[in-house]
Amino acid sequence: MKREDVIKIVLKSESLPTLPAVACKLISISSQEEIGMKEIANLVSKDASLSAKVLKIANSALYNFPVKISNVHQAASRIGLNAIRSLVLSFSFLSIKAKNAGNTFNYEMFWEKSLANAVAAKLVMAEVSKSDGEEIFISGLLQNIGELIMAGCFPKQYAQVLQETSGSENDPAGAEEQIIGADHAYIGYEIAKKWGFPQELLIPILYHHSPQNYKDDDSKLRLAVNVVHLSGIVANILYSTNPQKYHQMFLDVSKATFGFNDTVVSRIMDNVVTEINETAGLFGLHVKNHKPIEEILQEANASLSSINLTYDQMNRELNDTKIQLQRLTKELEEKNKHLENLVQLDSLTEVYNQGCFQKMLENQISLAVRKNSSLSLIMIDVDYFKSINDNYGHLVGDAILKEFCALMRKSFLDHDMIFRYGGEEFAIILAGMAERDARIVAERLRESIANHTFIVHNNKHHVTASFGVAGIMPALDGLTKKDLIAFADAALLESKKTGRNRVSVYSQKKNLLSQPA
Repeated sequence: MKREDVIKIVLKSESLPTLPAVACKLISISSQEEIGMKEIANLVSKDASLSAKVLKIANSALYNFPVKISNVHQAASRIGLNAIRSLVLSFSFLSIKAKNAGNTFNYEMFWEKSLANAVAAKLVMAEVSKSDGEEIFISGLLQNIGELIMAGCFPKQYAQVLQETSGSENDPAGAEEQIIGADHAYIGYEIAKKWGFPQELLIPILYHHSPQNYKDDDSKLRLAVNVVHLSGIVANILYSTNPQKYHQMFLDVSKATFGFNDTVVSRIMDNVVTEINETAGLFGLHVKNHKPIEEILQEANASLSSINLTYDQMNRELNDTKIQLQRLTKELEEKNKHLENLVQLDSLTEVYNQGCFQKMLENQISLAVRKNSSLSLIMIDVDYFKSINDNYGHLVGDAILKEFCALMRKSFLDHDMIFRYGGEEFAIILAGMAERDARIVAERLRESIANHTFIVHNNKHHVTASFGVAGIMPALDGLTKKDLIAFADAALLESKKTGRNRVSVYSQKKNLLSQPA
């Protein structure tokens, strides 16, 4: 049977896996140049289950943000368009099941190995390029999607393929061509093309077993093909009966392709199992608890060398001790991260402290540079707060500050961007917002505070605050964190000089523009 005939049968088959609706829509809108982060975030937000999964990963150690992300739009702005798209596609594809695949096809094992491919691809890409690894994660995940399709559309023939290749280290492509008429790389490529996949995903699917056959001059696609090819070799170290063969193959191919030395290879091998286990947990997959690759290779060598039982037992005990130590080390790291998060909170007001503010502002400026977007800062000072402490005592002053922050959190949706700068002074970071819109936010908050009645020990208190607003576009004006803080401080000082309870905006072109209450 010719390849073209095989594809026709697959497309007409009722057993062809169905592409999830969200993935289908996402692939469709991602190809439109005018579509941005907001549209993709809106699409994801419509699916409650998918939104929860995306937020779980955005708040995990995978990104390690200092503050909690509470909604999909916030996640999209923090981790970027490519990352959100890749996370959604990953969750969508991992929900695909082969129809009518029979008892011979192990669906769980297929996705387990596919996840290992994806993790390995991301680790390899991290050593080659500083670009985001989210797209290569999807390429690694889907490189063998043709196997899933073949198992559903040709269950009997594919069972024969599995039988003929079981226990051998031969590439199944030859048996697939002989028995079915096409290999899984070609079938996966053609069906993915029908699904509307972009070239960045299609080309690695087609050439992941034979990167030398890719002849075009697109350097980005060639890089993706080579990285995905290497990821499959890494996965075979974990899932084959001859791990030494694939370990040596990875050494040879990675050196010839990217010039990897032993240090780089060791770094990938040391991290891949831990990354697979952590990523599987984030995606809700139950995967085999793999031993470290070093241990896998040691055990394989021990078997080949027929080492005596006593030495083998001692070696296992040493490896078990090493694994236990790694586990304890990981638990200690997690506890330290939890303590670090507690240290970042201001104990009185329960908003984040100045140390967290400095770190977050630095991160947001870097993100604004990458996205070529605006960034604004509001500095706030409670008016005549010293007199409150002098007249009513510090306990009353503390209670007012605590309620003051609660009022700000109620008025401002992104709680994670409110900080106690020091004493009665606070800061709010507005990512992606120009100073004109930031002034509106500040004025709304000023009015809310001025109209609020603070009740402490059954006594009523009225408090006002002065605001300073400044905005920059780091990618264009080259201004830094210190510049933005200085501008907002200058605007705040102007508000205090001109009567307090008002908003002032710092303009780089017109110096200070005072906005009275």
